[in-house]
Amino acid sequence: MSLTARQLALATLDRQLLLERRHLDVAEAVRRVCALQAQSPASPYLALWNRVRDFVPEDLDAAFADRRVVKASLMRITLHAVHADDYAPYHAAMVSRLRSSRLYDRRFTSTGLADTDADALLPELAGFLEQPRSGAEVEGEFAGRFGEHAHRVWWALRTYGPVHHAPAGGPWSFAQRNSYLAAPEGGPQEAAAGVRRLLLSYLRAFGPASTQDFARFTMLDRPPITQALSELEGQVVPVPGPGRAVLYDLADATVPAEDTPAPPRLLPMWDSTLLSHAGAGRVVPEEYRPLVVRRNGDVLPCLLVDGQVAGVWRAAEGGGLELTAFRALSRAAWQGLTEEAERLSALLADRDPAVYGRYGHWWDKGIPGAERVIVQG
Repeated sequence: MSLTARQLALATLDRQLLLERRHLDVAEAVRRVCALQAQSPASPYLALWNRVRDFVPEDLDAAFADRRVVKASLMRITLHAVHADDYAPYHAAMVSRLRSSRLYDRRFTSTGLADTDADALLPELAGFLEQPRSGAEVEGEFAGRFGEHAHRVWWALRTYGPVHHAPAGGPWSFAQRNSYLAAPEGGPQEAAAGVRRLLLSYLRAFGPASTQDFARFTMLDRPPITQALSELEGQVVPVPGPGRAVLYDLADATVPAEDTPAPPRLLPMWDSTLLSHAGAGRVVPEEYRPLVVRRNGDVLPCLLVDGQVAGVWRAAEGGGLELTAFRALSRAAWQGLTEEAERLSALLADRDPAVYGRYGHWWDKGIPGAERVIVQG
């Protein structure tokens, strides 16, 4: 039987640990969900708070410090937190896309350097980053050779080279001023093998999905995706879905029943669930997408009600959280959201009560809401 849109949404929520919090080590939880968007230092923590039962932020602090979980530029040419064992194959899958995004950009080509010149710098950079260095320190190291272009050379190398962001303290492990470390040498990694590994991880975390969905999540081109599907025949199989696009899934994967309940959740900014599929995705109603995904790419913290985005949240002035619903919600829905908000507010009180405060301008510009509630911790 063909899967319904509701089942596809529930499948993604289930695999993202959003139907039920699980007792998991934080590094294993990160592996299970493929990757956590990490542009904002707070987001991986709040993503895991939504997914791991009895989540303790200090556990993720320790995982970053021990490099069991690492933060680097990967899918969609943006920062993600991934399990350390996944970094090398994911980087191998993405490095061609990362490299072209920088070395063919006029900001790099204006330096007059060839792409081979940038590649030749990578071993030297790895040696310099054997200990944590700030961006200013790296630019200073390059300034003698590249002068005013040192900043643009470093801008390219830190995106496509094997470079991790290093924990620097603060409430979320990463300070606003980044520091960097060389990724450990893991031996040669083949790009095609990396794409296969990433595709399997993606389907385990977000499937069933189409090639368009995987391309949206990664920004990979069609040929390596088609090649990976061909090489994974038997492990990855087509499944019937509600639309025209062919869906693929792991051969042994299961999908929840359509009547499975979905609990309320307060997702962080850029939660991967909101960015894992083409179009509006599976949990964002089409009419709400412009309210949630802003024109510059910011993806606001969202309220999930019965598995669908129903509003946004932010830190309230004076403490607590402000919940804005795009439509009228039932009393039971508000009770569930309020209980989640009380728990999240209590966690934030010890770390960052004004989390995501720099993005308050989106509310200042006006976010239409049918109902607003302030919840204290």
